[in-house]
Amino acid sequence: MTEKWPMDRPLHVGVIGGGALGLSVAYRLAQAGAAVTILEKESIIGGLAASFPVGGAYLEKFYHHLFRSDRVITELIYELGLGDKLVWKKATTGNLIGGKIRRMDPIRILTSSVLPLSDRLRFFSAMAYLKLMSDYRRFEGITAVEWVEKHMGRQTYEVIWRPLFESKFGEHYRSIAMPWFWSRVYCRSLSLGYLRGGFHQLYVALEQRVRTLGGEIRTGQAVERIEAAPGGRVRVVAEGVATEFDRVVCTLPTRLFMKVTAGLPEDYRTRYDWGDFHGALCVILSLDRKFDDFYWLSINDPGFPFLVVVDHSNFMPVEDYGGQRLMYLGNYLPMTDRRFTMSDQELLDWYLPYLAKINPSFDRSWVKNAWVFKAPYAQPIVTVDYSQHIPPHETPIPGLFLANMFQVYPQDRGQNYSIQMGYRVADLALRARITSEAKVG
Repeated sequence: MTEKWPMDRPLHVGVIGGGALGLSVAYRLAQAGAAVTILEKESIIGGLAASFPVGGAYLEKFYHHLFRSDRVITELIYELGLGDKLVWKKATTGNLIGGKIRRMDPIRILTSSVLPLSDRLRFFSAMAYLKLMSDYRRFEGITAVEWVEKHMGRQTYEVIWRPLFESKFGEHYRSIAMPWFWSRVYCRSLSLGYLRGGFHQLYVALEQRVRTLGGEIRTGQAVERIEAAPGGRVRVVAEGVATEFDRVVCTLPTRLFMKVTAGLPEDYRTRYDWGDFHGALCVILSLDRKFDDFYWLSINDPGFPFLVVVDHSNFMPVEDYGGQRLMYLGNYLPMTDRRFTMSDQELLDWYLPYLAKINPSFDRSWVKNAWVFKAPYAQPIVTVDYSQHIPPHETPIPGLFLANMFQVYPQDRGQNYSIQMGYRVADLALRARITSEAKVG
């Protein structure tokens, strides 16, 4: 016999993870009257968008910005009263090719000498086509490599795209799905957005709203086990303490979810405990002078130990950070890569000499401070069969929902898509309550 829903108390929902996804789930659930408890492993909220204090402001541990297509997070920023801090501006981007910084926006590519004119025209027309094509499903079953080679030409692929695919995805680069590449073109804009003072403000505002609405946020709570409990409830064990909830939304990566969740059917595990991920590694430098003019520099030249240089101080004023010029050296790497076990000093000793290959004037004495941040499961490997292994949000355990970056296909990550998914899963959890009540009412 199904237990009758106790109408004298609100729905109690546990949310595992206090990143953009978990906080947005909790916020919408709390707005709907649910009693929400967030369990976050780290000591601070934010997940992959978590920040640290620098010069009177906060800076993300891993670089973040918005695109004009990121409407959901933009609306939330205004909803939380932070709209006056949202800045949009065109950022200077380029690629390091043959030891030279090449400006690679669509107009400059037409006049660049890095490719023959015929290939430049093919590049421009193919990018325009992807920008206008709104249905990614037309590219299912095709790899990015084969599409780029066919429509942009072999030389364009070898000079521009192959180095980026290979440095980002390693041995998997030939298997990456074309819908992933489509999303990198279709959803992006030349104008970029940033919350002046850091996205930390957004997550603090969300945290405050959740608490104001009666929610609870527990940090330092590593989840050890998830399982079904009597009466259709879900039990979560964190730091040795078990708590039972009416509903649970888990935002852990799928592989971690599978490790901590008991009672999942074997066929479910076989289909969805699948795929590979890379971790993220960022070295952040505080410089005492300007390095160059670009905001974003992709590294096409071989041999570099990092794949991108993001000069935050060419996007936001240095005055916001006490005069410090802040620059990221970023990577996505297999989690077995030795860089994840190297000390901060070892990484700096390896990375810094390569900056002189970009700017010959660079000297190590320019570096006044440095930080290193590492995170597992940051970049799903989006292969052609990826879409067949995306788990549904509703799991085989009643009342338990899964929501993570593996499910934002054809995108692979992003604050906007996390928040959008959070809203959707919050609605699923609420509708599940209505269904339960209808069965016993």
